[in-house]
Amino acid sequence: MLLVSSPNAHTQEMDDAGATTELSCSFAMDKGETARPCQVPFPEGCQVAMLPGTTQPWTTISKGGRLQCRFDEKETNWRTKITGTCGQCQSVHCSVKFSVRFMCTSG
Repeated sequence: MLLVSSPNAHTQEMDDAGATTELSCSFAMDKGETARPCQVPFPEGCQVAMLPGTTQPWTTISKGGRLQCRFDEKETNWRTKITGTCGQCQSVHCSVKFSVRFMCTSG
C-alpha cells in the first residue's frame, strides 16, 4: 500500500502555526556530573508558542547519553523565565539541548 500526502495539507498545517522563533540552551557533562540549571533566553516582545492544536508549550528536549532532563516546574513560568534541569549523567559523556519556540510581534 502506498500512502501519499498532499503537499497542500502540510503547508496549511504550517500556515496555521504561524511564524516562530526558536531559542535554546545546551550543555555537556561527563559521567557522574550533575548539571547546573540551563535557562532558555526569553526574547523581548515574544511569548511561548503553543503546539498547534493544543495548549502545551512548543518545546523539545534533545539529549545524548543516559540522562533524565525536564523543564523545571518551580523555576519556569512560561511568560518570562524558562529553566531546564537534568539529573546525574549516567554515561561516559552526556549532552542536552532545551529548545523553546516563540511567537514574536514584529516591530
